[in-house]
Amino acid sequence: MATRKIVEIGDEKLRKHAKKVEKFDLRLRILLKDMADTMYKADGVGLAAPQVGILKRAVVVDVGESLIELVNPEIVSAEGEQSGPEGCLSVPGRSGIVVRPERVTVRAQNAHGEPIEVTGEGFLARAFCHEIDHLDGHMYTEFAEKMLTQEELDELLKQEQEAEEGEETEA
Repeated sequence: MATRKIVEIGDEKLRKHAKKVEKFDLRLRILLKDMADTMYKADGVGLAAPQVGILKRAVVVDVGESLIELVNPEIVSAEGEQSGPEGCLSVPGRSGIVVRPERVTVRAQNAHGEPIEVTGEGFLARAFCHEIDHLDGHMYTEFAEKMLTQEELDELLKQEQEAEEGEETEA
């Protein structure tokens, strides 16, 4: 297991446009593995290569279902709208309310250069959008409708948990 240092807000690499991946080799597969290890160790759900200082178009996402590796990803369709809290491993200790599509379809390549297409809804759609934004030098703080205090975030998460528990009781 190899983890890398996560670049934090203020570092110019987070504001740069990442370059398209051209070589699908062992170095890329090691980068993706290291990114996943780094994400898991930091208790994150997504990580983009610029967040570990590498200006390549590669992201890893795992919202609790399974690891998804996306190389040269692009959103090809987006539907609906959701608003909710977002945080970022590059912006530790902060969260904000961000509006994202409810459903997105992403076209990308896997670690071997083969074309893939993945559709995500809800939290997965949010994670895809968040990580792909990083590849274009954008951070959620630019889009946040409101930055949250820790108390506001705790209350919002408590309300979401209570709502989910209520839905489970009804089922």
